[in-house]
Amino acid sequence: MTEHTLYEEADDPHRPIRLGDAGAAGQSARWGHMLTLFMRVMALFWLLQGVMQWVIVLTASKPIFDETPTNAAIAVVFFAVLDLVAGVGLWLATPWGGVLWLLIAGAQIFVTLSVPGFFAGGYWLIALDLALIGLYFFLTFEAGRDYEAQRLREKRRRRRGPETEAADGRFSRLQRQARALLARFGQ
Repeated sequence: MTEHTLYEEADDPHRPIRLGDAGAAGQSARWGHMLTLFMRVMALFWLLQGVMQWVIVLTASKPIFDETPTNAAIAVVFFAVLDLVAGVGLWLATPWGGVLWLLIAGAQIFVTLSVPGFFAGGYWLIALDLALIGLYFFLTFEAGRDYEAQRLREKRRRRRGPETEAADGRFSRLQRQARALLARFGQ
């Protein structure tokens, strides 16, 4: 059963992270599945971070803009909202989710460097963010590369067509018969 989409195969914006049965793709879907799994795990962590920021906002004894410096309060609200949005985008494995997550991770690194006590973990958090960003780029690259290789294989298969494959089958059979005949005369 073929899946019909609104996009042509080359125009599909979700091609490296397409879920579902690998079918003819075989191993080429492996990197896409790993990327999607990575994005879903990251979504859980980023949703948790967003909820933790909302706990700060909602459990403050005084309004957050009265109690903390304005820059810190804006950063808390920024991360409270965008961590949740990035978490949803990551969970859905959408390209905008990955881009927003990269933006938030970069902002988290910047805030950790400029305001050392804002996030727990300090430089360990920066190292973790950089490692996760590197892993995300690696998985995205591999998923896209495997998809392109599968697409080229499908293109070659379609170009050959059933007539060519049938002719190749007959030619192979004739070659085997010729070898068998030559082997008999050679003995």
